[in-house]
Amino acid sequence: MSENLTVTLPSDLEIKMVRVFEAPRALVFEAHAACEHVKHWWGRGNPLDCEMDFRPGGSYRFVEHAPDGEYAFRGEYREIQAPERIVQTFEFEGMPGHVCVETLELTEQDGRTTVTSVTRFDTKEERDGLVASGMEDGARESYEALAAYLAKLS
Repeated sequence: MSENLTVTLPSDLEIKMVRVFEAPRALVFEAHAACEHVKHWWGRGNPLDCEMDFRPGGSYRFVEHAPDGEYAFRGEYREIQAPERIVQTFEFEGMPGHVCVETLELTEQDGRTTVTSVTRFDTKEERDGLVASGMEDGARESYEALAAYLAKLS
């Protein structure tokens, strides 16, 4: 049974997304921790160039090759607690200087993993701009691709 993505705005500076996956937490965490996995799901299933130095202080850069163009994203890992927590910055290179902080929390119950992502922005305008960009649809498509990828790995 697949779960839908739930997106809420818990404060003027935050977007919260919650999704349950039919996979153990260690596997869901690993799917976020290495390019060999990320490239299968992160860019909504589109081809993805991936560079990752997955450690606190390390950085990442993803370039999604979508039918309507290329989209590049980058950030730095601030905190990693395997397999339950990742804190990283996130910046869309198409809008440089607008850096937000994402916190992913992974919890497992009965072999199912809940991923809770809270993204914090500097201003309400930045948060609202990302909401208006179609971020929710993109996140939903990426998480659907992740669910399908996890099913292949299980």
